[in-house]
Amino acid sequence: MKIKKKNGYNSMKRIVYLCTGNSCRSQMAEAWTRHLQADEWQAFSAGSAPSAMDPLAMEAMKMAGVDISRQRPKPMGEFLEQNFDYIVTLCDNARAACPMFQGGGKKVHRGFDDPPALARFAKTHAGAMAHYLRVTDEIKEMVLGLPQSLEE
Repeated sequence: MKIKKKNGYNSMKRIVYLCTGNSCRSQMAEAWTRHLQADEWQAFSAGSAPSAMDPLAMEAMKMAGVDISRQRPKPMGEFLEQNFDYIVTLCDNARAACPMFQGGGKKVHRGFDDPPALARFAKTHAGAMAHYLRVTDEIKEMVLGLPQSLEE
């Protein structure tokens, strides 16, 4: 990826997506941003209580044509001193736990349903995957609309 320069400075926007476990929604958002908006955005993700990558999230993204198997959950603290244009919380818990980022950035909340919570009640693998695929598509639409989708 080539970094655009404007007056000698990096002109790419920086965004961090936050969720509780950094195992599903925030990983999807990071991956979609890197996949669809790599020329304009540098994307990162983190969690307030990082856990292992969600295998069904990896499967859903692979079905959508994006491999997230090499991504890893990261704690929010890893990014607190970095500069961001946007700090985007994707779940209510992350919004409540969102710390102050020293480097600043506009905080925005864009809540999405929690696929693991919804899939827990599915009777079949296909039923579980339907929740993941729907949320994957919803996050993709948000990313395609950047930055306007964060200004609404």
